Amino acid sequence: MQLPEPNPIPAAPRPGSVRTLAVTGGKGGIGKTNVSVNLGVALAGLGKRTMLFDADLGLANADVLLGLSPLHTLADLVAGRCGFPDVVIEGPAGLLIVPAASGRRHMAELQPAEHTGLVNVFSEFEHDLDMLLVDTAAGITDSVLTFCQAAQDAAVVVCDEPASITDAYALIKVLARERGVDRVQIIANMVRSAHEGRALYDKLSRVCERFIGDVSLNYLGAVPHCEWLRAAVQRQQAVVQAFPGSPSARALVEIAQRVGRWQSPAAPRGHVEFFVERMIRQGAPA
Repeated sequence: MQLPEPNPIPAAPRPGSVRTLAVTGGKGGIGKTNVSVNLGVALAGLGKRTMLFDADLGLANADVLLGLSPLHTLADLVAGRCGFPDVVIEGPAGLLIVPAASGRRHMAELQPAEHTGLVNVFSEFEHDLDMLLVDTAAGITDSVLTFCQAAQDAAVVVCDEPASITDAYALIKVLARERGVDRVQIIANMVRSAHEGRALYDKLSRVCERFIGDVSLNYLGAVPHCEWLRAAVQRQQAVVQAFPGSPSARALVEIAQRVGRWQSPAAPRGHVEFFVERMIRQGAPA
């Protein structure tokens, strides 16, 4: 099958402060990390200095999706075996990645007191960033809720299946009622058409408006079910680079372009160190 022509990625001016976006989902298996990784690569391709923080600390796999083999992870940093610059690795298009550890249960159970050093290492990071993406775990654990609360925006990835919709609604409800999150971005994933993606958003929006009320949903876009995306996963590459003309790559670049047009924050909250400080104050397992 012949691929369509790639969707061009225009350069964008760099904002002055870091914008933080937590990418999350109500349940596993919905392609959340794939969305995070490809958004990161696409944003980097837009000229944004982007860092992807793998915050699924016990079951991390962002580096695996890109075929990277980090020498150190956050587990090494927490144990004092390396410094923060040793943990950060560079991925496609210059995307910076902070890999967590996979199969390290203790990393998912860290106490707030163990996070103190993270403030300094993040704030001392030499690179100026435009965007910090936080790929959270799935579900409604304290870790997920606090990462979403600490970020300026939270994007919930949802599929058109009953369990995914129900769990996405539950996550949005808890974020709104327990953490005061009043704005949530929605990304419809693995849909058969743009119409199906919009219908999925409308369905979720109606339910939230009726039963929650105090939260505003915004539709970021839809990513179609695409054989080229599966092929990119098998090759351990981002689909936006491996098959830039594919339907899924085009959709992901369009979402990245929307995110890239968001205004940079004026308040200090936009900086990475303030993100981590808020995370620690709120007691998140980092």
